[in-house]
Amino acid sequence: MKTPNQKISALVITYNEIGYIEKCINSISFADEIIVVDSYSTDGTYEYLKKHNKVRVLQHPFKNFTAQKNFALKQANFEWVLFVDADEVVTKKLEREILETVNSPSPCAAYWFYRKFMFKNQRLHFSGWQTDKNHRLFQKSKVHYTNEKLVHETLAVNGTSGKLNAKLTHYCYKNFDDYKSKMLHYGSLKAKEIRNKGGQFSYSKLIFKPIWKFTFNYFFRLGFLDLDRGVKICYLNALSVYQRYAVLKMLKAPSTKIMYSNLNTNTELAKAS
Repeated sequence: MKTPNQKISALVITYNEIGYIEKCINSISFADEIIVVDSYSTDGTYEYLKKHNKVRVLQHPFKNFTAQKNFALKQANFEWVLFVDADEVVTKKLEREILETVNSPSPCAAYWFYRKFMFKNQRLHFSGWQTDKNHRLFQKSKVHYTNEKLVHETLAVNGTSGKLNAKLTHYCYKNFDDYKSKMLHYGSLKAKEIRNKGGQFSYSKLIFKPIWKFTFNYFFRLGFLDLDRGVKICYLNALSVYQRYAVLKMLKAPSTKIMYSNLNTNTELAKAS
């Protein structure tokens, strides 16, 4: 059981997550506080969260995933932080392991969670996701999200990392259009990340990188064993890579830099995987 000295702050960032955020919040209700940072949702997510008696919700403009998560991290009142995406669910088995971990005598600074990916209500076993893991539980004073990455944010850990055995359930695929929008958004942010690091556009990368992404995930990472689900996921993940270099090409032109920088990224916001 938890002791009063080991309280947990559960953090979530959201944008238009009605239909998923309810399950997420219910699954983390064991935390001592739940803080949600919402990027001005338009589908009722914010209104639902405001009425929830266990949730403190704030609205904050979305710049990129790293900035949003660092902002959310600053809101946490307790040392132990559980950070989940709005389309993720903590199972009872994982909950028990989390509580045991934070109250163990010599815990690590942070813990990796492996994830079980769901295609609607069916599990994805392959397609490149079988070894996916993320830091989800950590001590606030020993971590921060690095500014180098705008998407697929990276947690810098001052100390050792462990891993939990129970898996986090991730409802990554709602429908084709939603996942496509998410992948295009990730690709656009990745393009800006590459540009910020001085990376250059090339036609060879625009053509061959998406082809390799699909080939690698579908054949080498056994996406074909996920049947039609594997085809869709591998195609859309490859589309994200194409978008990355298409946007990078656009950012080369001075006239399009201003236009692109004025885009409201909230309209494309999706959660990190």
